[in-house]
Amino acid sequence: MAGRIRDEDIAAVREKARIDEVVASYVTLRNAGGGSLKGLCPFHDEKSPSFHVTPARGFFHCFGCQEGGDIFTFLMKIDGLTFGEAVERMADKYGIQLRRDESGFDEQRPKGPQRRRLVEAHAVAQEYYAEQLGTPEALAARQFLAERGFDQQAALTFGIGFAPRDGEALWRHLSGRKFTSEEVIAAGLVAMGRSLYDRFRGRLLWPIRETNGDTIGFGARRIFDDDRIDAKYLNTPETPIYKKSQVLYGIDLARKSIAMSSQAVIVEGYTDVMACHLAGVGTAVATCGTAFGDDHARVLRRFLDDHAELRSEVVFTFDGDEAGQKAALRTFEGDQRFVSQTYVAVAPEGMDPCELRIKDGDAAVRELVASRRPLYRFVLENVIGRYDLDRADSRVDALREGAKLVASVRDKSKVDAFARELAGMVGVDIEQARSEVRRAAARGPAPAPGGRDRAPQSSSAPAPAAAPRSAVPDLREPRFSIERATLRVVLQHPLVIGRTSADIGANDFTHPTYRAVWELIDAAGGAVAGQNDPGWVSKIRESATEPELSSLVSALAVEPIPVNREVDAAYVAGHIHRLQELTVLRRIDEVRSRLQRTNPLDQAADYNKMFGELAALEERRRTLREKIAGAP
Repeated sequence: MAGRIRDEDIAAVREKARIDEVVASYVTLRNAGGGSLKGLCPFHDEKSPSFHVTPARGFFHCFGCQEGGDIFTFLMKIDGLTFGEAVERMADKYGIQLRRDESGFDEQRPKGPQRRRLVEAHAVAQEYYAEQLGTPEALAARQFLAERGFDQQAALTFGIGFAPRDGEALWRHLSGRKFTSEEVIAAGLVAMGRSLYDRFRGRLLWPIRETNGDTIGFGARRIFDDDRIDAKYLNTPETPIYKKSQVLYGIDLARKSIAMSSQAVIVEGYTDVMACHLAGVGTAVATCGTAFGDDHARVLRRFLDDHAELRSEVVFTFDGDEAGQKAALRTFEGDQRFVSQTYVAVAPEGMDPCELRIKDGDAAVRELVASRRPLYRFVLENVIGRYDLDRADSRVDALREGAKLVASVRDKSKVDAFARELAGMVGVDIEQARSEVRRAAARGPAPAPGGRDRAPQSSSAPAPAAAPRSAVPDLREPRFSIERATLRVVLQHPLVIGRTSADIGANDFTHPTYRAVWELIDAAGGAVAGQNDPGWVSKIRESATEPELSSLVSALAVEPIPVNREVDAAYVAGHIHRLQELTVLRRIDEVRSRLQRTNPLDQAADYNKMFGELAALEERRRTLREKIAGAP
């Protein structure tokens, strides 16, 4: 039995391994200042990022769930590795030769095959299957791909392969590469009947990969009519490295695009993922033989940077038929899993993205995603569409069902606007719709399809109507955190801010109190005036005519800045870019709204002008997003 890994080798791995590189394969990290990075915690659900990584010290810590430790702790926690397996993985990654003390029992090693060996077996299998796709026996598989618009380069990009019909071909290949029967059975590649046999035979194969690119399973499509297994698709069974409830096909290719664009597109199948990526929608992923669930959402949220400060998007594609409508309703029931806005994209004639690409080309797939509609509206229209609105009793029933959906919308500030839409769709008075929504909210959530309950909501009060104009949002709401942080830096470090502050203005602050503070700063000459004036902040505070403003200026002037290093130009630029991005996002929403209400034929000049402005805004947002993603 192998001995214990030597302490000096463990220390060498710990010294060379970069925790930020490893964690970034699982979590989208952004600069948090002070040499720290932050993102959404992969170990618990949260609405704003509290997970911090400090590369200089090689540690991570979540201030929400209190999980923390070094790079080995992270891998043990997130992938279920033992300490020894975590050390081995990092040693392989960074090219460090491990030595072992041959005496004694190695408590670091688990019973059964090592995880590393299971991953290596999949890498060999994927390479073998890919080679087999070029053989004469795989002609039907190649024709299947060609009929769906996928050429040889597409097959190479996605690592597609073919499993020979010979029931022991892969097992012979793996045994020739020194893999044991115990290892290949544990990996789910080979099964045991009367003898060992390949799990996949005579099928087209898609490798299913982790976010770091390691193959951990396969999806296998039926090709031949005489296949003894009737199921169209077979997937790798649950193994120590493959959990279908936690795996998304295409995430290895999509994760960077998801982080850059703050958008994820959920499609239904492997060919749909391929079609989207080849058409230019590089954010597409799919589940592997199971419904989209909570664990899938957690994987996506880590890369979406899914918190209240940024308006991320999750776009689901569904067929327009009854099955697609039921799927949309189930998805709506789980909408609370995301802070992001959820949308639905439905292709014409019930086509999926792969079929749409074959019929109408790449542009049609891009347009499908671009023409997404809010998920709640799609579900609401389908619910209302079940009733005969020409009958008074049916209108009442439709109103009640629609009110349940409106009352369950996550963003309560939008409830009144949605109640208005409901009234228009059903054809009732707005006050009648509002009353029904309030009653639905007071009753609480109805059981979800299948008997499962939705996330609990308060039943002690009706859903709130739109907030009065005089209402001032809470200063501590997460969506205003960037505004607060920017003002804090401006007041405390005007020398560093310098003329950079000229890039922002009052319109960048949506909180009325924060906007008022900025206007005081601007009236006092801006940050440039404070560079050589020790009494600059005092002047700003004294110029405030309202006690609330005066108090806030004092608070911002002394509030600690959560960084462990000197505030520099890069730190300042990061705040300003994020603030500007939010402003651009608000403007994009405004232009899109006007565009949707403009007739492109009757108002062609206005429509074209707005369309051009929208394109420029999207380009501006991409530029800011690149600066944010590339921040040190």
